[in-house]
Amino acid sequence: MLLCHAGFLALAVLSAFSSCSPVRSRASYAVKDSHHVPRKWSRVSDAPSNHIIKLEIALKQNQFDELEKHLYEVSDPDHHRYGDHLSHDEVNELVKPSDESLNLVHEWLLDNGIGRDKVTYSAAKDWVKVSLPVAHVERLLDTKYHVYRHVDDTHVVRAPTWSLPTHLHKHIDTIQPTNSFFRAAPRHSNVMPVADVGQDLSTAQRIDVASPPADLTVAQACNVSAVTPLCLRTLYGTIDYQPQVPGKNKVGLTNYLGETNNRSDVYLFLKQFRPEAAQAAFQFRIEVIAGGDNQQTPNNATQLAAGKDLEGNLDAETIIGIGYPTPLIAYNTGGSPPFKPDANTPTDTNEPYLTWLQYVLAQRDLPQVISTSYGDDEQTVPESYARTVCNQFAQLGARGISLLFASGDDGVGSNGTCFTNDGKNTSTFLPSFPDGCPYVTSVGATKNFNPEVVAFDPRNGFVSGGGFSNYFPRPSYQDAAVKPYVASLGDQFAGLYNKDGRGYPDIAAQGQLFQTVWNGTIRRLDGTSASTPAAAAILSLVNDALLAAGRKPLGFLNIWLYKRGYQAFTDILSGSAMGCGTTGFPAVKGWDAVTGFGTPSSSVTEYHAPDGRTATSNETPLQFDESKVLPVPLLNPFGVEDSLMYKAFLVSNKIGGPGGIAPHSSPNVVVTALTAGQLLKGITTLMLDYPGSKAVLFSIFSFYFGCVTPTQ
Repeated sequence: MLLCHAGFLALAVLSAFSSCSPVRSRASYAVKDSHHVPRKWSRVSDAPSNHIIKLEIALKQNQFDELEKHLYEVSDPDHHRYGDHLSHDEVNELVKPSDESLNLVHEWLLDNGIGRDKVTYSAAKDWVKVSLPVAHVERLLDTKYHVYRHVDDTHVVRAPTWSLPTHLHKHIDTIQPTNSFFRAAPRHSNVMPVADVGQDLSTAQRIDVASPPADLTVAQACNVSAVTPLCLRTLYGTIDYQPQVPGKNKVGLTNYLGETNNRSDVYLFLKQFRPEAAQAAFQFRIEVIAGGDNQQTPNNATQLAAGKDLEGNLDAETIIGIGYPTPLIAYNTGGSPPFKPDANTPTDTNEPYLTWLQYVLAQRDLPQVISTSYGDDEQTVPESYARTVCNQFAQLGARGISLLFASGDDGVGSNGTCFTNDGKNTSTFLPSFPDGCPYVTSVGATKNFNPEVVAFDPRNGFVSGGGFSNYFPRPSYQDAAVKPYVASLGDQFAGLYNKDGRGYPDIAAQGQLFQTVWNGTIRRLDGTSASTPAAAAILSLVNDALLAAGRKPLGFLNIWLYKRGYQAFTDILSGSAMGCGTTGFPAVKGWDAVTGFGTPSSSVTEYHAPDGRTATSNETPLQFDESKVLPVPLLNPFGVEDSLMYKAFLVSNKIGGPGGIAPHSSPNVVVTALTAGQLLKGITTLMLDYPGSKAVLFSIFSFYFGCVTPTQ
C-alpha cells in the first residue's frame, strides 16, 4: 500500500510539472534584444514603478515573404499584375500570426496575470497591446526600466536590454517601448522671418498669383530667396493641370511631437500665394490619433519659443498650395512629451510610428500618397524595431499607398556626432531611419532653378541628407543604378558607410527657402521637410491623372522608379551631402546618394505612361495630317457614344503628345501627336484587350500608313 501511495504521489508531482506552462520558470528566460543607449541620451533615474507603459508586442507575421512577393509584383510595370493592389483584408490575411504564435503569447501573458480581456489587437492580430505599470512590465520582460534624458531636455522611459522565455523568441519579433530611442524629429531648419502677411512681399511674389500669365516662365515665377507654390507649379509643370477626380484621389501628411496644421495660418498663406484655394484651409480633414494635438488657438509664449506648428504649417501649406483641390488628410499622432520625471502621470511612451501605423493599417480608405517629414538616425533604434516598422510600411505599399519620407537635413551626418553607437565610438556616416527601409520612397532636397543643385544653406547648416543603410541590404531593384555609383566612389569614404546597404534618397525636389506662414507672419524654411510634401503633392496629381483615365494609382514607387520612371526626373549634377567633416556623397549623372534620380520633370503627363516610359524618346515624332483624317472609318472602337472613353483609353496608354488630344468633327475620330512607339502601344493594347477589334486595327494601320507624316 505504501508503494502504491508513493507511486501515486510521484505521478501527481510529475503531472503537475508536466502541465505547468514553460514560462513559469525564470530560468527559461534569455535576452531577446539589446541596444546601446544613443549618444545624446543619458540615464537619469529608475523609472517610477507605477508609470504606465502601453506595451506593444509584435508577433511574427506568418506569410510576410508572400506579402513582399505581392508588393513587388503589383509595383512592377513589367508584371501582368501591375497596379493590382491588395485589399485591406488580403493584406491582413497574409500578415496574421500563426495560431501557435498567438496561443503561446496568450499563455505567457496569462501566466503573468494578464488575461485576454486585458489586451487589444491590431486588425491582423499581428500586434498584441496591453497597458501595464512599469513594475509589471519589468517582471514580464525580466528587465529594468530607467528614465533617460535627451540633450534637448526631453525624457523617455526605456530598457536597453529585455528578455523573453526562450520558446517565444521565434514567435515575437519585437516589443516596444523597450530599447528604441527613436524621436521622429522634424526635418526642417528655420531660417528667419521675412515679413508680416499683408506687407509688400516683393521678395516673395512679383506677379499676380490669382491670374498668372499663360506664358509664365520659371525665371518669372521663381525667386531663389523665396520659394512659393506658383514657382513650384511652374518649375515642375503642374500649373496648367486641373485635378479631375478630387475625392477619389487624396493626399495625406503626418504630424508628431505635438504638431498640428494651424488653419488660420494656412488660410493666410493660401490667400497670399494661391487665392482660389484659401477656403481649403478650413476644409481639409485632421484625424487625431492617441491624443495627438490639434490646437487651433494662438500659441502661448512657450510654444512660440519652441516653434510649435512650423513643421505642420509647412507641410499643409505646401501640399494644398500645389495640389488643390485634391483633398488633404492630416494625421496628428500623440506622444510628446512622453514622460516628465517630476510628474506622476499615467502617460505612455509609445513609439510614434507604431501608433500611427496601427491606426492607418486598420483603415480601409486611405490617401494614395502620404508625406512624412520626420525621422532620426538609424542607430537610435534597434534593428528588430526598424525591421518590424519597415514591414508594416510594406503592407501599405501592397495596398497601393505611396509613402514618402524626408531624407534628413545633415548630409551624411552632423559634424561632431559621426560615431557608432556600439560602445566602440568608431567614425561613421549616420544613415537615417526610416529612409533605409526598402519599402518607402526617400526624398532629398535641391535649391536654385537653372540648374537645380543640391540644397545647402550655410546660414543654418542645412544640407540635404543621403547615404546607405546599415540595417537593410540593397534591394535588387537598386542594383543597376546604385552599384555603379558605389563603384565610382572607389576607396573614398571607405569604412564610413555600408557599400551593400540600401541607398537613399530615391528622388528630390526643391527644399530651400520655402515661404511659410506661421503665427501670422511669413517665415522662410529649409529642409527635406519642404521637399517631401512638394514631391507628395506632385505625385498626387499624377495619381489624379491615372485615376481619371481609369487606371490604378502609382502605389509603391520604387520598382517603377528604378526600372523606367527615373526618365521622368531631371538629373542633378552639382553639390554633395556634406557632413561628418567630409564633402559627403556627391551628385553625379544618374542616381546618387544625395538627390536620387533628381527632381520631377516639367510635365505631369510624363509620369503616367503605363509602361513607365516618358516623352523623352529617340523615336521619330509623328503628327496627324487632319485633312486626311476624315475618310478614316471608325477610329473609335468603343462606339460613337463612348468617344470620351476612347479618349481616356488614349490618355491611359500615353497616346497623346505635347498638344494633347484635339477634337474633331467626327465623334469617332480624335486628333493628337504620336510617336511610332506610342501608336504601336495602342495597337498592342487593342489586340490584347479587345479581341473583336480587327476592323479597328485595319483602320488604324491604314491611318498610320496613309495619313501620318513625320514632323521635322
